[in-house]
Amino acid sequence: MNIREDDDWSIVIKPKGKKYTLNLKEVWQYRDLLMLYVKRDIVTMYKQTIMGRLWFVIQPLMTTVMYMFVFGGIAGISTDDLPQPLFYMAGILAWQYFAECLGRSSSTFTGNAGVFSKVYFPRLVVPYSGLISSLIKLGIQMFLLFIFYMYYIYHGVNIAPTTFIIALPLLILMLAGLGMGFGIIISSMTTKYRDLALFFGFVTQLWMYATPVIYPLSEVRSKLADYAWVAELNPLTPIVEAMRYALFGTGTFTWGTLGYSFAFMVVVMVIGSWVFNRVERKFIDIV
Repeated sequence: MNIREDDDWSIVIKPKGKKYTLNLKEVWQYRDLLMLYVKRDIVTMYKQTIMGRLWFVIQPLMTTVMYMFVFGGIAGISTDDLPQPLFYMAGILAWQYFAECLGRSSSTFTGNAGVFSKVYFPRLVVPYSGLISSLIKLGIQMFLLFIFYMYYIYHGVNIAPTTFIIALPLLILMLAGLGMGFGIIISSMTTKYRDLALFFGFVTQLWMYATPVIYPLSEVRSKLADYAWVAELNPLTPIVEAMRYALFGTGTFTWGTLGYSFAFMVVVMVIGSWVFNRVERKFIDIV
């Protein structure tokens, strides 16, 4: 079929060149599809389960109880004088949101190869939908944290939010950025080397123990000073500590360390977007 130059085309689909581009404008044009993906994630997450969406609440609640028993009771790890449920739940919610963003983004190519090979739409729709659906789940879980919060305030526990709480959306955005950045890097690498998915899954499990989820950073500095640098280099550490500081007024928080995490997030997002952009053009031939 001959195509004339004066033909009026509403949509033109063509291969991307080598120039780096995210084409966020196109993602916005497919926002209806993005919302459909978000709805699918929420509906199918606990489909055909007895408890249904109650798992949004049960999961962090049971994890908190287990941490209280193992790390707070048996191991006797300090919680910076915070009630154990508040300390552990705040860390759990921050970590789980990051881990879910990482997990959903890391399966972008391998988990959607069948769809990508048949239909065109911006591939970034998939990881973005994971961030949004996980954010909705986080919002429900934060309400559970608020209930515990009000319980302890009612019983006279000396806790109070700081003015830094206005930066809480920024901290959540940083968790999402780090999760998606690392996730799309992993997704791009595992299109060719599938066994890397197992390796990165193992690394993610270890990563949690290098993040102050079950212990405060002050505890590491006082008891394991020689290894404190491991936790301090972790870009998630300042974010988790800043969240506790914002919500409860305790935690090791400085603007310098938070700036380090933000810069780290930007670098990871730029590298991840560049790698994603390159792999996106040819991954169908690989998978």
